[in-house]
Amino acid sequence: MKKFLTALLIILLFSPAARGEVKGEVVEYQAGGKKMVGYIAYDKKFSGKRPGILIVHEWWGHNEYVRKRARMLAREGYVALALDMYGEGKQASHPKDAGRFAREVRENFPLMKERFEAALSILKEHPLVDPGRVGAIGYCFGGSVVLSMALHGADLRGVASFHGSLSVTPPPESMRVKAKILVLHGGSDVLVPKEQVERFRKMVQDAGADLTFVEYPGAKHSFTNPDADAYAEKFGIPVGYDPDADRKSWEEMKRFFSRVFGN
Repeated sequence: MKKFLTALLIILLFSPAARGEVKGEVVEYQAGGKKMVGYIAYDKKFSGKRPGILIVHEWWGHNEYVRKRARMLAREGYVALALDMYGEGKQASHPKDAGRFAREVRENFPLMKERFEAALSILKEHPLVDPGRVGAIGYCFGGSVVLSMALHGADLRGVASFHGSLSVTPPPESMRVKAKILVLHGGSDVLVPKEQVERFRKMVQDAGADLTFVEYPGAKHSFTNPDADAYAEKFGIPVGYDPDADRKSWEEMKRFFSRVFGN
């Protein structure tokens, strides 16, 4: 009887109902007349409306990595929308193309804003999302996007940047920051110079914004992406995966949004 009860407990613990059922689906939407291909995820075990979080991809484009992060957020009780910043789900396979795609957005702030806000509208209109509790996270290129949007007054409760550029596009003439800001930065990230870090921190502090800045000693650019070591070897770029910084930064983000949303 004892063995039967133990076996039954294991079945219940590891059944889909116990784990929750994450639903992820491709969502197509329009921004400036261009088709965008995003991905939305939520966990059916949670009931009622919940906070929503936008996710902005790395410079590689909207790929499986950003979709995985959407599912991870769904398991934490959020509705997560991994947006498309390049259009039609475009992806890069080489740093030269990735850099070109990213520059096309970073150097055209109206385009960046249009595409971000199109996805934000889709997320807020989702029947499971509380439109008054919405935030955003971004990785590398995506980190710079969410920071730029926050410092230009986007209607967000909080944003988190993972190893993102700290050069805001374009520097706002007058700050009207609504969102709380979390920056998760690699201490050995040579792609984000210390001078850029210092300028960013001063700019945000001068604006009176709520900034939490966490640095992970020894972590390189792209420290959350398990593919970063392969990219470094293949293309000779200064990136690298750091599993400890990856885990700690995710936990830091979870605490941040718990504070921001009060959930």
